[in-house]
Amino acid sequence: HVQLVESGGGSVLAGGSLKLSCAASGYMYSGCGMAWYRESPGKQRELVASLDSNGTTAYAHSVKGRFTISPNSAKNTLWLQMNNLKPEDTAMYYCVAASPCPDWAFAVMLASGGPRFGSWGQGTQVTVS
Repeated sequence: HVQLVESGGGSVLAGGSLKLSCAASGYMYSGCGMAWYRESPGKQRELVASLDSNGTTAYAHSVKGRFTISPNSAKNTLWLQMNNLKPEDTAMYYCVAASPCPDWAFAVMLASGGPRFGSWGQGTQVTVS
């Protein structure tokens, strides 16, 4: 099973920045589709950003122009650079990796909101005030 270890969350003022990191174990998962989701009380789980095996990115409308998803060169770490943070960005952020790796599984993961064919990290809290 892929293991995901997240870090980088914290509390910041509106307009500030944070960089979340997700370390994924196992080279067999390098290059697999990955995504960041967020969840907060009273809100549905939201797909924040995704990165497919071709390097194509996609973002929720609410974060376009502010967030950037990217891997390291070895593709075993996934970053989410968050700039110009807003109070509505407050949430628990989860790193999710497609499991299994093929693109069809990634597509199903995204379509299902993550529960199917998605391996989840423990989450990291982001609070913006």
